[in-house]
Amino acid sequence: MKKLIASMVALVMMFSFAACSDNSSEGSNTEGEQAQSQSLDAIKEAGEIVMFTNAEFPPFEYRDDNNEIAGVDVDIANEIANDIGVELVIEDVNFDSIVTSVQSGKAAFGAAGMTITDERKENVDFSIEYVTSKQYVILPEGTTISTIEDLDGMNIGVQTGTTGDFIIGDAINGTDDAEPLIPNATSNGYTSAILAAQDLLSGRLDAVVIDRLPAENIATVNADAGLTTTELLYADGSDTTEEYAICVQKGNTELLEAINATLQRLIDEGKIDEFLVNHTAAAAVE
Repeated sequence: MKKLIASMVALVMMFSFAACSDNSSEGSNTEGEQAQSQSLDAIKEAGEIVMFTNAEFPPFEYRDDNNEIAGVDVDIANEIANDIGVELVIEDVNFDSIVTSVQSGKAAFGAAGMTITDERKENVDFSIEYVTSKQYVILPEGTTISTIEDLDGMNIGVQTGTTGDFIIGDAINGTDDAEPLIPNATSNGYTSAILAAQDLLSGRLDAVVIDRLPAENIATVNADAGLTTTELLYADGSDTTEEYAICVQKGNTELLEAINATLQRLIDEGKIDEFLVNHTAAAAVE
């Protein structure tokens, strides 16, 4: 068990696939620095484009065996930087700070397996969608659920600021339009699903709710512990389908058009699927 928990802590240090190209570099956390112009012209003049991400969401972002940030979103970001003709600088920050940092101009864009939501659209503009996902539940061996209602009474871990956090919060507390679905459950926020999984392994949590690919990655890396995953469904059979996109500052039209052009090219060339296959395999290496 100690070996398994240690593997969770070291997860982002143990992958064999290095995805960052030569035109990318990793900077220090700049959340406190003064915002600068993130227009396309200013980016070209500066010779670099700054991406904010959270490197604890494999296979979309994680740290490889060289401690470099890698992943699907990093490959996409490198393509964006190449197309614009600048260097990519990556900042690793808490997930729930990315939107506000992009909104204030501290980063040119945010890419972190980020779901398009109405609330986020009030603060940033989104690119075209490039990945479809769903919410999954990570469970210990011997525990099964059929619908979200089966989580009632459980101690649930979520990554703060993610779709899973919002869904579980609404299910516990209810909304203006719906009664609580799991009023006897408890939600516990973590900076990453990897940390939540540590508490699941140690018995402090009963379940973890996170997006499908990160959930499957955590279960795969900890296969000896018998962790399982299942899709999060409602009683009527409906699911939690969501779309990932890249966020930019509101009104930054030229940059958004450049990002969309790169994304569309990658989709047309089948590169997004290729990135997903490569990093799903790399992030599952123990």
